[in-house]
Amino acid sequence: MNPETRTWSSSSLSESAHLLSPTAYRVSIEMQPGPASSPNRSVFLGVDVGTGSARAGLFDEQGRLLGSASSPIQIWKDGDCIEQSSTDIWHSICTAVRSACSLANVAAKEVTGLGFAATCSLVAVDSDGSPVSVSWTGDARRNIIVWMDHRAVAQAERINSSNSPVLQYCGGAVSPEMQAPKLLWVKENLQESWSMAFRWMDLSDWLAYRATGDDTRSLCTTVCKWTYLGHAHMELVNEKDSQSMGACGWDDDFWEEIGLGDLVEGHHAKIGRSVAFPGYALGSGLTPAAAKDLGLLVGTPVGTSLIDAHAGGVGVMESVPESEALVNADEDDISAPDEDAICHRMVLVCGTSTCHMAVSRNKMFIPGVWGPFWSAMVPEYWLTEGGQSATGALLDHLLENHVAAPLLANRAASQRTSVFELLNKMLQSMADELKIPFLSALTKGIHVLPDFHGNRSPVADPKSKGMICGLTLDTSEKQLALQYLATIQGIAYGTRHILEHCNSHGHEIDTLLACGGLSKNPVYVQEHADIVGCTIILPRENESVLLGAAILGAVAAKKYPSLHEAMKALNAAGQVVRPSKDPRVKKYHDAKYQVFRSLYEQQLSYRSIMKQALQ
Repeated sequence: MNPETRTWSSSSLSESAHLLSPTAYRVSIEMQPGPASSPNRSVFLGVDVGTGSARAGLFDEQGRLLGSASSPIQIWKDGDCIEQSSTDIWHSICTAVRSACSLANVAAKEVTGLGFAATCSLVAVDSDGSPVSVSWTGDARRNIIVWMDHRAVAQAERINSSNSPVLQYCGGAVSPEMQAPKLLWVKENLQESWSMAFRWMDLSDWLAYRATGDDTRSLCTTVCKWTYLGHAHMELVNEKDSQSMGACGWDDDFWEEIGLGDLVEGHHAKIGRSVAFPGYALGSGLTPAAAKDLGLLVGTPVGTSLIDAHAGGVGVMESVPESEALVNADEDDISAPDEDAICHRMVLVCGTSTCHMAVSRNKMFIPGVWGPFWSAMVPEYWLTEGGQSATGALLDHLLENHVAAPLLANRAASQRTSVFELLNKMLQSMADELKIPFLSALTKGIHVLPDFHGNRSPVADPKSKGMICGLTLDTSEKQLALQYLATIQGIAYGTRHILEHCNSHGHEIDTLLACGGLSKNPVYVQEHADIVGCTIILPRENESVLLGAAILGAVAAKKYPSLHEAMKALNAAGQVVRPSKDPRVKKYHDAKYQVFRSLYEQQLSYRSIMKQALQ
């Protein structure tokens, strides 16, 4: 595939966000070649399973990408039910790993360690490790409930009404995208599948289990998506020892209260009897069967996994140039230890959805924002996690449903570029033609609330809907370009809302680091810098999620004493994007942000009016 085309992908972590029907599934591989092999080198392999593809990337000891490959994965979508196949995903991973190694000219013996990252999707397997259907269809292939699946909204509402103490570590409420509501849905709707399932696993944990036979779960997945209380281990283990920690963080009363007490049986055998820090070396490394599938050596170290967005955080959070750190430092606090510097940063992992992640030394309870999660990303730091459920997916949706999109797509293909690059050039031409003072002002009459898949943060309302104010009968490409820009701005105003909300509850975030497919779009990044008012630092390596996964392998191989030390060694900064210094730009966005905030309030009012009308 043309590199420029990949650069402008709006979708999750650079892979295709389009939901493929089973009949549309086809095998294809996207590849990026690397340099020739050299003797006695150590190479770290990262694998990332996103919404639309499995990807593999190989990195050297300086954190430079040697080569990568991608293979699509199958996905079924039936209304709110979105499903995948673990068998299909494993086959795609094997294809991507073998292709990446071939292209990068990396021999199996050079791969020193391996790490997995994946979407926080829910996998069901039986006692033999075979798939168990989670689908109304009964199709055993469909054994994964995808992260963005919203079938369990009612179950999430019932769980939240329990007022369990664990909810305070989820921003006050679980999301239907978390695992407890999905598990409850299966128990209530698919009794046969519920009785057959022997293990329920986050996708990245299942990948590590499939590779090693070790059922140890990650603090990242269990704490962020399963209500596991990671801080129960604070006095029990030292991060540098990186030992498996048993599973003392489950709240059995919670599972009993919500109707899933059977998951407590057998020392939580179905949901995790052992939990470890990300990067903990699993079992004896790759099993013979997995090594054969992947084309790697038996025993290659494999680290405990991460959710894909969190791998992006690990791959980018220390990507700050020293000069930038000094610019942002408080004059009275220049000597502050490096360990605290990352507490002033927020990572945006911009793909199909966007995750907003910040860490702190102390736990902060922030309504509507997930966490605080202890050691869920960087060991011994509390993680705060905001998010927007539809960002790249929303831009794709906008294009796919506009009458002018097919013509634009054909032109992009003929010019060997992307639709997004054409739209960006079109916006600049419009700004020049109209002689407006700055590009953002093109959208003074169009306002977008981007909650087309609900609001994850900070209002935490899965029932929130998207809104577009300012539509006309114009169906031209120029009108599409304006809607595209207004949607980018709406997403950026959502990020500003999350950041302001976090800072008002104790954070002191002043710098953004961005990775993922959307971060490769300069208009998207500049609009975020101008709207949020923060410098945005991009990583040297585009594939930050793959790098974060590879870091897990490096830690498992004992190449670094800790995950944080590996981050410092392998992260590297690239371009620095600063907010506009034009005061008119700030004034404009402050006004549009005010309109943005009012759109949700209006929606609540409309909901109330219609509810009363139907009583």
